[in-house]
Amino acid sequence: MNKQALTVASLLTLLVGGALYFTTFLQSPIIRLTHSIKSSYLTGVEQIQNGIDEHFRQQATIIDLHKKNRYYEKELLNLHQVADEYQKLLVEHNSTFKTMPDTALVRTLSYVRFGDPHRVWIEMEHFDPKRVYGLLYRGYAAGIVVSKNGHPQALLNGDVKSSYAVNIGASQAPGIVRGNNARRLIVEFIPTWIPISVGDEVQTSGLDRIFMSGLKVGRVVSFTKASGYQSAVIEPYFYGKNPAYFHVITKVR
Repeated sequence: MNKQALTVASLLTLLVGGALYFTTFLQSPIIRLTHSIKSSYLTGVEQIQNGIDEHFRQQATIIDLHKKNRYYEKELLNLHQVADEYQKLLVEHNSTFKTMPDTALVRTLSYVRFGDPHRVWIEMEHFDPKRVYGLLYRGYAAGIVVSKNGHPQALLNGDVKSSYAVNIGASQAPGIVRGNNARRLIVEFIPTWIPISVGDEVQTSGLDRIFMSGLKVGRVVSFTKASGYQSAVIEPYFYGKNPAYFHVITKVR
């Protein structure tokens, strides 16, 4: 019995020792593998989280820049109005400053007809189909907005029905600009007794109550005289870019 007990004890000792040895031997690579997997997982999670954080930071920056851009574009219009009133104040002395123009940011939806780059549907809140609105792009006169079946339709510079009042050059020669289904625009009904020259800048006059005065339209590239009036061909500052957004003048004064 003593020999049997000794044999059993010896076997138990060998089994325990072997278990401890081989367990440590087997655990080592398993633990290393587990740690490697955990490390890779955590690194991946951190990279993904950092990527997400960077994406949202960039998105927030882009949104902030868009807001600032819209704000500065509106401020540019206000400065046009102030500059125009200031010039009138210097000339007339009794001129008073008027209220700033109201503008709305509008989104382009689609062409009215394929093949016609001069007409687009726009998305505009508080649209009054009885009114004609001035359309702007980055401070330049870009056309007008009218009603088509009760919906706002933008007639861009170049469309034959896009017309508004302008002044030309230092002489402030009055005229009406319109599209010609081409890049260059036409200014008609310019009095012959008021001199104009090639290179004169064309600006909105504001007399039609569509635009405020002083917004840039383009420059004269040629002119002719006929039937008691002059006509000028101008190169516009805005033509056919069809951006995703415009500004609409909802109130001139």
